[in-house]
Amino acid sequence: MKNIISELQWRGLVHDIMPGTEEQLLKEMTTTYIGFDPTSDSLHIGSLVPIILLVHLKNFGHKPIALVGGATGMIGDPSGKSDERNLLDEATLNYNVEGIKSVLSRFLDFNSSEINAPVLVNNYDWMKNLSFINFARDVGKRITVNYMMAKDSVKKRLSGEGEGMSFTEFTYQLIQGYDFYHLHKEYNCLLQMGGSDQWGNITTGTELVRRMNVGEEAKAYAMTCPLITKADGTKFGKSEGGNVWLTADKTSVYKFYQFWLNTTDVDAEKYIKIFTFLDAATIDTLIVEHKTAPHLRVLQRRLAEELTVFVHSKEDLENAIKASNILFGNSTSDDLKQLNEATFLDVFDGVPQAEISRAEIESGINIVDVLNEKTGFLKSNGEARRALTANSISVNKEKVTEEFSLSNKDLINNQFVLLQSGKKNYFVLRVK
Repeated sequence: MKNIISELQWRGLVHDIMPGTEEQLLKEMTTTYIGFDPTSDSLHIGSLVPIILLVHLKNFGHKPIALVGGATGMIGDPSGKSDERNLLDEATLNYNVEGIKSVLSRFLDFNSSEINAPVLVNNYDWMKNLSFINFARDVGKRITVNYMMAKDSVKKRLSGEGEGMSFTEFTYQLIQGYDFYHLHKEYNCLLQMGGSDQWGNITTGTELVRRMNVGEEAKAYAMTCPLITKADGTKFGKSEGGNVWLTADKTSVYKFYQFWLNTTDVDAEKYIKIFTFLDAATIDTLIVEHKTAPHLRVLQRRLAEELTVFVHSKEDLENAIKASNILFGNSTSDDLKQLNEATFLDVFDGVPQAEISRAEIESGINIVDVLNEKTGFLKSNGEARRALTANSISVNKEKVTEEFSLSNKDLINNQFVLLQSGKKNYFVLRVK
C-alpha cells in the first residue's frame, strides 16, 4: 500500500494519530469511516476536509465509509458547543439525512463494484431497535463515567458558563462509540477519522471496540485532522452572507468560486494543499509562480478552479468565470444576457437598484430620463448629458449616446437593465 499518512501530513491534514495507525494503513486495505452530522439538508465547506479525506482513502486503495448520523443527530454532538442544541424533529432529520446522502454521492460512487467501493450508512438503521436497557447493560457497562468525564468536550461544558450538559448530550460519545463498534463488527472497520474536536468521541469508540472484543478482533485506530482556520484567526467557511454551502441552491456557483478567488495569499498557499488533489511538484511550481507576480493571483485562481470543478462541474466553472468577467473583464452585452437571474443578482449583489413599470418601458424611454428622473443614478439631466457626451455611459455593457432610447429589447432575462457610468459605477434597473 502507498503511504497515505505521509501524503496527508505534507498536505497539513494530520492533527492527532493513534500509534499503529500508519502501520495498519501500510499493511492492507483498511476500512475507515467518517461521520456527518445532519443538522442541515446540505453540507458546507467545513465538511470538505472529511469528504476529501474519504476520497484520498479511496484513491490510496482503502475502503471509505461515510456515516450519516440519523440517530446521533437526534441528540446533538456537544463537542465545541457551549450550550445545548435544539433537537430536530424526526421529519426534519430524515429530510436532512437524505439531503446529505445526495451531497456525498456526488463525491463518492456508492454503487461501485470495486473491492474498495465506498459505503454509505445511516446509524439510525442499527440504533432504532436497540433498547435503552440493552444499551446501558452491554455498552454503558464497558466505559466508566470517570473516563467520559475526562474528555475535553465534557470538561469544557461542565466548567464553562451556561446550563451545563444534559444526560442526553453526555451519552453522545457512547452512541458514537457504538457506531464504531457496529461498523467494526459488520464491515471490519478499523479506523475512524474526523476533525480534531472529535478526538474524544473517536477515542471512546476505539476504547469500546477494545473492551467489547478480544485479541486481534480488538484492533481499532483513530486519526483527526486540524480544524481549518484563516490566517487572521477568523472562522473558516463563512462569507458575508453566512455559510458557504456545497449545493448551488444555498450558495450559487458564482459565489462559491468568488469565495476561493478572494482568499488571502497566506491562506491560498495553505488551502491549495488541503483542498485540492494537485501533487507536490505542481503546487510548489504554483507557489513560486505566485510569489513572482502576486497581483496575478495564480494560487487563488487555481484553487477556485479546482474546487469549483470538484464540487460542481467544469461547465459550472466556465459559467462562474464568465460571470466574474462581467465585472472585472472585457465582457460583452451577449455575455451579460447569458447569465441566469440568480447569477445576475449574485454578480451585482449590493449594486444600487430602482424599479420601473413594464408599461413605461414598452413605448421606450430616453436615456437621459433613465439616468436621472427614473433611477437617480445621476444627479441631474445636465450631469447625464455631460456623461453621455463624454462617452462614459453604457447600457448592458454597450456604449450609448443621448439619442438612445431604452425599450423591451434591452431587457436581460426580460426584467433587468444594467447601467454603467465609467468603469466601476453600476446601477441595476428592475422592470416590474
